[in-house]
Amino acid sequence: MGTLVRTRLVAGGAALLTVGAGLGIRGVGSGGGDVVKYGGDALYTVLVYTLAVLVAPRARPLVAGGVALGFSWAVELFQLTDLPGELAARSVLARLVLGSTFNAPDLLWYAVGALCAGLAHGTVAGWRRGAGRSPGVPGVRHGVAGGRSPGP
Repeated sequence: MGTLVRTRLVAGGAALLTVGAGLGIRGVGSGGGDVVKYGGDALYTVLVYTLAVLVAPRARPLVAGGVALGFSWAVELFQLTDLPGELAARSVLARLVLGSTFNAPDLLWYAVGALCAGLAHGTVAGWRRGAGRSPGVPGVRHGVAGGRSPGP
C-alpha cells in the first residue's frame, strides 16, 4: 500500500474519530457549557484539518493547520452577516457547517484545534519517518560517533 493511500486512510479514520468525539462531548455535556461549546469549536477545526489532509495527503502540518484555521476563521467571520443564521434556521447541515452567530472566543479555540491537529499530524509523520530506524529521538544519531564512547 502506498504512502498516500495510508495517509488518506489515517486522515479518514481521524475524521471519523473527530466526529465521534464531537458527538460524544455533546452527548455527555447535554446541558451545554464551555467545555462542550469550545471543545466543539476545537474539534470543528480538527475535522477541517483531517479533511484537508484527506484531500492533500502530502500537506505538511503547518500548511494543513493554516488551511483549517483559515477556513474556520472565515466561517466564524461570515457569521457577522445575517446569512449563516438564516441558512441555519432552514437546514441542519448549514447549522453544522456554518453555525449561526459570531462569538469572538471561538477564534481562539479554532487555533487550539489547529495546533492540536498539527502536533498530532507531525507526531504520526515522525513515527512513519522513523520506522525501521533505531529507537529514540527522531533525527538524532545514536551510537558511537568518531570512535568516542557515548558516555553514561
